Amino acid sequence: MFKVTPNPPVTDPASPYESPDSKKLNEAAERALDFHFPSNADIKATQRTCSTLFSVDPEATTETLAVFLVETLASVDVMVHQLVDHLEGESRYALLGISNSIMVAEITANRVLDKIDTP
Repeated sequence: MFKVTPNPPVTDPASPYESPDSKKLNEAAERALDFHFPSNADIKATQRTCSTLFSVDPEATTETLAVFLVETLASVDVMVHQLVDHLEGESRYALLGISNSIMVAEITANRVLDKIDTP
């Protein structure tokens, strides 16, 4: 079925911002966007507060922190190796590369732990 359409299509030449109602609507939309999506300047000007939701005990010793770091790295390495078994191709190689990075970090953390003087 052939539908006759003018070339170019007929459009309304009036701007959507010419009527007072459309200007008010546009201003309201801009205010709503500014409220819900602050600008980069507003974000950078906001004072940052330290969250205590995920915090490390300031009284923890260096040895305790290093031990926790080593254990966390070992756990992450185990999870990565379990995922590697289910992948093939490039994804598998990428995950193995991540595993190697975790292993290097774990070795480094263990070396730090070896050098800590225990009281």
